[in-house]
Amino acid sequence: MNATPAVLIRRGTPADAPALAVFAPRTFAEAFGPDNRPEDLRAHLEASFGVEQQLRELCDPRLVTLLAHQGDALLGFAQVRPIAPPAGLHLEHPVELQRFYVDRPAHGTGVAQLLMRAAREAAVQFGGRHLWLGVWERNARAIAFYAKAGFVDVGSKDFFVGSDRQTDRVLVARLEGHRDNVAERATAPRR
Repeated sequence: MNATPAVLIRRGTPADAPALAVFAPRTFAEAFGPDNRPEDLRAHLEASFGVEQQLRELCDPRLVTLLAHQGDALLGFAQVRPIAPPAGLHLEHPVELQRFYVDRPAHGTGVAQLLMRAAREAAVQFGGRHLWLGVWERNARAIAFYAKAGFVDVGSKDFFVGSDRQTDRVLVARLEGHRDNVAERATAPRR
């Protein structure tokens, strides 16, 4: 009897750039393609996910790329970086969850929870006290996942897919070991 390989989360290396340059745009397009104009989607994918872009990101010491694998299969990735949140949002030691994507066949398998745990650990290693992210206001599935993971909605920000300005909800979670109340401490303008 063959056992299913365990899901492993590891830090990406420059050698992962080609695989990530295929996986990342595919998962983005699957999630958002039907709701965006093809020309805007194409422009966003070309600007965000090429091999050179992935290589730059994988070599950047201020950006951690985490990969979820099961055997040889890439199931998801997350990117974490210490960066200030949108204007008007005040957080102590903020770290952004810049990207978080799990392949559709792996939805509901626990991969997302493992990847989120690793993303939180990476944020803590950056000295973060709060993890923040932007999620498209029309992505109900992702918003529900983040709420279950302890994120609270504190405002909004613009996000461009090509020339299309969209609204992202800004969500914030307190990182392990920090007991302050995010909803009370995080303030952002509401739109």
